[in-house]
Amino acid sequence: MGVARYKDALTLTEHPSWAQRFWDALVPLKDRVVDHPLFVEMGEGHLSLERFQDALLHFYPLVENFPKYMGLALAKTRAGRAPGHEDTKNWLIGNIRIEQRHAYWYQDWAAGFGLSRERLETTTPPPAMDAVNQFLWTTGHQGTLEESIAATNLAIEWATGEWSQRVVAGVKHYAEQGRAEINRHTMAWLRAHASYDDAHPHEAMELIKLLAVDEPSRRRAFTAARRGLEYYLLALDDCYRHSGERAPTELPGLLDSV
Repeated sequence: MGVARYKDALTLTEHPSWAQRFWDALVPLKDRVVDHPLFVEMGEGHLSLERFQDALLHFYPLVENFPKYMGLALAKTRAGRAPGHEDTKNWLIGNIRIEQRHAYWYQDWAAGFGLSRERLETTTPPPAMDAVNQFLWTTGHQGTLEESIAATNLAIEWATGEWSQRVVAGVKHYAEQGRAEINRHTMAWLRAHASYDDAHPHEAMELIKLLAVDEPSRRRAFTAARRGLEYYLLALDDCYRHSGERAPTELPGLLDSV
């Protein structure tokens, strides 16, 4: 009879000096995302409904595709052949389903602010906002495993978990003003990210420590995390400055000669 094998949960450990420098160097950029005027005004209940809807609409592809980006990382794992790969495989498998559930919760949040599921699923984000999706897809497809984890699960989830804490306290103002419907369903995504999701970036950093065993791999991971946060800022700036300036969805007369 075979012996049953049980894998321990991922354990957070004290950072070695290189990992602490890695983490600390990203904090200022992460804080710029968390403290962006878009989220500050959301948390205060001052962001216009149009800007709020634009943010929800154009960030939806990032949320919907997030499990797919993690799936690209999962495909890179070679358990037993490289350091950290088995731990990363188990962690990704355990969290991909959770992220898929979050996409449905995000739809409920958007519904509370007047956005239908059909509108979410047919949206085309502006180029600056879609750049983060293109970066995460390219990194997941062509980058190393440590780059994929750093860009997706460290950079994006780290900042998202922190700004969610700011926004979750402020959306009640929109209900009080009659501009949104707030209940346990429409709050599920925010509450999830403002609570237990804040463990994910720390777990992602733990995986990077296991995967990045030399200076080149550590530099690759750091660059990927930094670039993920830079694209996040680019998307936020575009959303905040250009809300309502939507390009036409069809080119008039395109099929007239067909």
